[in-house]
Amino acid sequence: MTGSDIPSSFRLAYVPGVTPTKWVRVWRERLPGTPLELVQATAAEAPELLADGGADAGLVRLPVDRNVLSAIPLYTETTVVVIPKDHVATAAEELSLDELADEIVLHPLDDVLGWETLPGRPAIERPATTADAIELVAAGVGVLLVPQSLARLHHRKDLTYRPVLEAPESRIALSWPEAEITPDLVEEFIGIVRGRTVNSTRGRAATPPQQTAKAKAKDKARDRAKATGKAKGGGPGGARHKSASGRKPQAGGRAGGQSGKRGKPRGR
Repeated sequence: MTGSDIPSSFRLAYVPGVTPTKWVRVWRERLPGTPLELVQATAAEAPELLADGGADAGLVRLPVDRNVLSAIPLYTETTVVVIPKDHVATAAEELSLDELADEIVLHPLDDVLGWETLPGRPAIERPATTADAIELVAAGVGVLLVPQSLARLHHRKDLTYRPVLEAPESRIALSWPEAEITPDLVEEFIGIVRGRTVNSTRGRAATPPQQTAKAKAKDKARDRAKATGKAKGGGPGGARHKSASGRKPQAGGRAGGQSGKRGKPRGR
């Protein structure tokens, strides 16, 4: 890919609860000439946004349609129950679903946990959003089960949360439109998310390899040695050839510097 072929920007969608900050920072360090544009979308909207070309890739919640989108699972979130700070359940470090059997468990329309059987007692109406459900919890109407990142996103001073055992969990994945060849900038972002170094052989289409400091120092030392040799006027090594012992061979002498003639024996 030539410089003129590289897209002017990279659009990354992300769903509520996901924090792409660290990956965006690495992108800007490695590809300063290619801006990264963040596009926020709900968990329900994100797959359609990617399929329609509204973003180049996205940090989404699974599942997605694998006939339409490619996906690399990144991590699984802990499910927690959001409760008032004065709730009796705050005495425990974690809860089971059975311990919520007598609670009104709110089930917002944008729920991302995909329950097969809802725990607890149902509310009279389903809140429209998770944010609305949080307000109801604060009003003492019921409790809410969500991925931990959403509990943090909607944090309130009068609410807290506890992990819930055996509850469904939400998985976060990097996703992009299915294609025979993955776009170069998507490969770049895959490499960043997976922790590849800047000199990795994959995902380098828009990022030239960077020489390490050790390699730079080695090159400088070699250049200085060459310059010194030329200044002395010697051969490739900068000095006249010597014998294997490091001494100049004497004229007419044998190896080891001995004379060609034997001397007279010393008299006794």
